[in-house]
Amino acid sequence: MSLTKKFSKDNTKCDVTFTLPKESIHGGKEVLLVGEFNNWNPAEGIALVAKKGEYKTVLKLDAGKRYEYRYLVDGHMWTNDATPDAFVANPFGTVNSVVELPAPAAKKTTKKVAKKKAPAKKAVATSTPDKLTKIEGIGPKIASLLNEAGIVTFADLSTTKVGVLRNILAEAGNRFKMHNPGTWAKQAKLAAKGNWDKLKTLQDELNGGV
Repeated sequence: MSLTKKFSKDNTKCDVTFTLPKESIHGGKEVLLVGEFNNWNPAEGIALVAKKGEYKTVLKLDAGKRYEYRYLVDGHMWTNDATPDAFVANPFGTVNSVVELPAPAAKKTTKKVAKKKAPAKKAVATSTPDKLTKIEGIGPKIASLLNEAGIVTFADLSTTKVGVLRNILAEAGNRFKMHNPGTWAKQAKLAAKGNWDKLKTLQDELNGGV
């Protein structure tokens, strides 16, 4: 998990552990945590400490709030958590990660009664990631970049604007900037509906996804 939380006894503060796998920074060396809690100022960025296979830091934040944040790698490359509490669009055409810290409800004191039955576990709805490499023009590296930006299913990709996709590629460097995502959303829409025959017909007409 990229986020773990430990609330104080009075529920006013929360120690949040931010964790970023080393493979997410593509060979980078320095990782800073930047967000609303430090006014998006890289000069006040919080350095993550390199651990075995990951970078990690702990930050004490006020409970009852939500904070947008991102990671700045080597002073020039922005990246996100793979599984934050949420993603939100930012003015730069990409997305920010979100950590939500709702203040836990105060415990009610009640008289002892007969033994209570254990509450049934609630099923947690999860989105199953799709294999985005089925889209012509997307390889494993680009699929990883899209996942980091919160694009994990064909449905996600089908509703993502070309401009947002171009910004994601540009932020990853010249190696990825050259790719043209012009047809990815169209291909993903067919894949999301399971129209594999139509997708193959479209892909046969493309050259490198264009």
